[in-house]
Amino acid sequence: MPIAEVAGRVLAAPPSCGTTRLVCVDGPSGSGKTSLATRLAAALGHPPLVHMDDLYPGWDGLADAVPLLHDRVVAPLAARAPARYRRYDWELGAYAEEHDLGVPPLLVVEGVASGARPVRDFTTLLVWVEAPRTERFRRGIERDGESYRPHWERWARQEAAHFAEDGTRAHADLRVDGAPSVPHDVETELVLLS
Repeated sequence: MPIAEVAGRVLAAPPSCGTTRLVCVDGPSGSGKTSLATRLAAALGHPPLVHMDDLYPGWDGLADAVPLLHDRVVAPLAARAPARYRRYDWELGAYAEEHDLGVPPLLVVEGVASGARPVRDFTTLLVWVEAPRTERFRRGIERDGESYRPHWERWARQEAAHFAEDGTRAHADLRVDGAPSVPHDVETELVLLS
């Protein structure tokens, strides 16, 4: 499916979160969410792109990030008020500067739990991206280094518990193969899961 077609679908839809069209790209770590969200945001004209990595308060913070996303970003936008959040600095282990999103006509949020139940009803489009666990871990360890494997294992347990309880995949509007074997143009196309 052309990414431009996905963008067209979003732009043709009515706002879903106050006056904002909210796109969430969810799925397990290392599945390709950030890459897809970046390409989709480009096709949408470069709206603000929020990374859940900026909301999680560290390696044990998956559950804490969902209320932050809802309360600081989604609920204000739904009320047609400015959204803002503080970025978590992983090196300092504390929240850092605040980011003011205003009330954008379009917002893309990517990361694990971006399409969680408290946010889901406000989405214009919920995209689920998945890839085999071995490939996801390979990508993550390649990016972060072998010393991060225990953190990845710990995070994977949180993800599994979250997705089992939340059922995000079943609620997605599009399910994307994050490690497709089908030939395609990575920059302009995505491969849907059957």
